[in-house]
Amino acid sequence: MTRSAWASCIGWAARSRSRASGSRRASCTAGCSPWTSDSGMWVSAPRRSPRRSDVSQQVVPVALRDLQRPVAGELARVADELGRIIAADFPIIADVNEHLVRMKGKLFRPTLLLLSSQAAGSPDPRAVTLAAVVELIHLATLVHDDSVDHSALRRGMPTLNALFSHQVAVIMGDYLYSRAIIELVRLDDREPLRVFARVTNEMTIGEMRQLEAHDKLAYGEEQYDQLIRAKTASLLSGACEVGALQGPAAYREALARFGMRLGMAFQIADDLLDYTEAEAVTGKPSGLDLREHKVTLPLIAALGAMSPADRRLVAELMGAPEPADALVGEVVRCVAAAGGLDYARRRALELAQQADAELDILPPSPARDALRDSIAYAVERRS
Repeated sequence: MTRSAWASCIGWAARSRSRASGSRRASCTAGCSPWTSDSGMWVSAPRRSPRRSDVSQQVVPVALRDLQRPVAGELARVADELGRIIAADFPIIADVNEHLVRMKGKLFRPTLLLLSSQAAGSPDPRAVTLAAVVELIHLATLVHDDSVDHSALRRGMPTLNALFSHQVAVIMGDYLYSRAIIELVRLDDREPLRVFARVTNEMTIGEMRQLEAHDKLAYGEEQYDQLIRAKTASLLSGACEVGALQGPAAYREALARFGMRLGMAFQIADDLLDYTEAEAVTGKPSGLDLREHKVTLPLIAALGAMSPADRRLVAELMGAPEPADALVGEVVRCVAAAGGLDYARRRALELAQQADAELDILPPSPARDALRDSIAYAVERRS
């Protein structure tokens, strides 16, 4: 997809916002007004109520396999490289590894690393190994996430904690991290090790931020941004940066920023899926974030526009250890009616535009076009 084609398929809501500060904010210190719920909880929300009519167009969806074409050969080797890196003689680790291989994901992060390597104009002979490492780090975070959240399903299959135990899941996540570190050390290059060490630290902090956000209706958009930058976007940014390590510094820096914006848009889109898609599509129960009392952007954006009665419903859900399906459904409808979903879509589109602009510095190539297509994939994916 060319730049003009990409830009023309979006109704950029962000153009109507002030750019005087260089970025938009709707935090509790600039652009928010507080209210207090009947339960006494202090809540920050955007001053301007979200409006359903603001989103008139959507990004044209792109299939992942299409944007993966320029690196299809390398991706085919990533799975074998993963198997080599995590191989173990210990029986239970071998059993878990077999399950992880069956849970093979979409390899989105390895795709970004490989595309960045090509787009930077200096392909790295170690790129396939580095792509396997970034997927390994991603797998480790998923294993730990599922254990922390007590999730039973991942990609439509039983999680490690459901199939084995929480103890096995925690230890296995540690094992995957350790194998990634060993492989990076084996490459004898401090730069990818430095980047991924920083990223894993940021992701750990992101997980702590997410724990802090549980049940916390007084959670503003600025805090949410900090969470998704650390928890999700840091790894996409790191993948793009490591892919471009052999290229000019300006390309590397631009691709790191591209990955950060893309990762934030990706996470907002993921948070939207919890409100809009069924389990059959996403592979995880619908409304799972609400059931787990996770406060994400759609809810943050909607709270200030809700009626007192609707806010009481939200407070009731957050106070219920196991919210009933009917209550979850009611809160989903309240968030949609208050414009929370449309607000989150606009925010994802704005971040997508920022990611797109970072690619202008790169020379034209099929890899650069595929990176642009990855923006549409991230924003409009359904699973």
